[in-house]
Order: sequence, then structure tokens, then C-alpha cells
Amino acid sequence: MTDKVLIYSRFPKTMMARFAERFELLDTGGKPAGEVFSAEELSGIRAMLTAGGSPLGAEAMDLFPKLGAIVCYGTGYDGVDLKAAASRDIAVGHSPGANAASVADIAMTLMLATTRRILVADQYVRSGDWAASKQSPMMRPQAGMPGRRIGVYGMGEIGRKIAGRCAAFESEVGYFSRSKYDLPYQYFPTLEALADWCSVLMIAVRAGAETQHVVNADILKRLGEHGYVVNISRGSVIDEKALVAALTDKTIAGAGLDVFEKEPHAPDALTALPNVVFAPHIGGHTLESHVAMQNCVLANLTAFFEGKPLPYAVKSV
Repeated sequence: MTDKVLIYSRFPKTMMARFAERFELLDTGGKPAGEVFSAEELSGIRAMLTAGGSPLGAEAMDLFPKLGAIVCYGTGYDGVDLKAAASRDIAVGHSPGANAASVADIAMTLMLATTRRILVADQYVRSGDWAASKQSPMMRPQAGMPGRRIGVYGMGEIGRKIAGRCAAFESEVGYFSRSKYDLPYQYFPTLEALADWCSVLMIAVRAGAETQHVVNADILKRLGEHGYVVNISRGSVIDEKALVAALTDKTIAGAGLDVFEKEPHAPDALTALPNVVFAPHIGGHTLESHVAMQNCVLANLTAFFEGKPLPYAVKSV
């Protein structure tokens, strides 16, 4: 008998193909499970696959009386109520580090595109202004990477890869994290101290209640008028209203964003600003990353149905 897995979040079917070869998938298409499947069908569900950012609390878990494993596709698990899962003896798994290199790459891309005003330069060529030798204040020389102070907030797998890439660009690297590590980068005891020191703040911290809107108006002000913020973590880490204000009144110079408080992000005051570069949450969206994340998902689900501990279990509660 094939083991059944409920697909709790909305995923492209192509991303589920490898799982369908091994398990019987009950795909909700991102809709409430009770609207798609009967209570009888849901009563036997023992494992589910979800996107880490999708809200999954106690009430949702109670719809599945036999649920024993929640497996997140990707490294994040901020949408899952870990305490509720633990109290119900539900194991939670994810794909730690599987997409770290890809996310670090998009962080560097956003930083370079923002600090070097690549979108402005692109438009300068497309418009014919360059060919017409038309002067543009937006094309003034900008500071380069050698000697630039890059602050990394969060020194997990992604943060370390970002730091390594920045160092290769001959930049100074500092970081703030819950723990101090034996790394060749300057450690700062607080986020405030890091923001005071750096000119680019790279947000790579894991999302959670303790990091909700932690990058607020004060932190942005500390970056200064020549400062930039790049977020590849979760949109909840930045107070978006404070960010819009800081970008509008030039408290900071610019931002690069791959994540938003609400996704997908509709055009609004933030997207109207010319000093921001956007991406639609594609940090981990590479072929290699998807293979690595799927490998972790398969390993977690296989272990669970074999009665073994999840090899990529979320450690903290």
C-alpha cells in the first residue's frame, strides 16, 4: 500500500513529480484541506508537505488526528507552530542549507544591482539617453565593493555564504548573530552596533516572533543616507512602512528585496520607489537547489514512514 502525503501548500506540479513516484499525493492546491477532501480521507493522513512560510497552527493540525510528520519544502519553517506540533508528538522537518548557495547568490545580485544602480543604467541605455550623451544625475559614480563595510545579520548557512562572497569582493565583513563564531569576520554584540558600522545590511536571519519588524526605523536611520538594506530572509523581519518612509525621505540610499511581508506583493508605495530592486522570492529557485531540497524532503518522508527519526528535523522549539 502506497503511503499517503497531503500537499498542504500550493506547489507547481513539476516540483512534486519526484514525490509522486514514491508516495500517493493528496494535493490541496493551496486550498483548505477540508474543502478538497472529505473528513474520512483526511482522518488517515500521517504526513504532510508544506511551504515553510504557510501558516500551520494547532487548529489546522487537529484536522488530521493521525498526523505524525510535517515536512517543509525548503529551509524555512516559520509558518509552523512548533510548540503545537511538539505537544501533539508531530515531527517537523525541513531542508537545512539546501538552497544556501542560491540564496547567497541572489543576495549578492540584489546588492550589486542596487548599489551600482543597474536598473537605472539599463534604462539609460534603452531610452537612448546614453547615445544622445544626455546627462543624468543618477549615473554619477557610486562607491564600489573594495573597502565597503557589509553587515550580515544572521550567520547560519546562508549568512556564511554571503559573508564569503562579500569577502571575495574585497569588502570588510561584520556580523551580528545570537552566537559568536570562530570566523574571520568582525562580530558585533547588537544589531544596532552592526547597523552603525556597515553601509550595506544583509538580512539573513531566520524569521520568528523575536525578529518580527526588528529592522525598524531606528535601524534604518543608523545605516544612514549612503546605506542600503538587502533582505533575502523573510519579509516580516523589516517594518515595511518604516522602509517606505526611509527610502522616500532618503534616510537610506536604497534597498534590494527578494521577500515581502505579504506575498505575492502587489504594486504599491514600495514598488513605486525608484531606489529599490525587487525579485519575486526566487532566492532558492535554482535547479540545483530544488534537487537538494527535494532530496531532503524524500529523506524525511521515507524515514518517517519507516518509523525512523527525521534526518533533517527542526531542532529548536
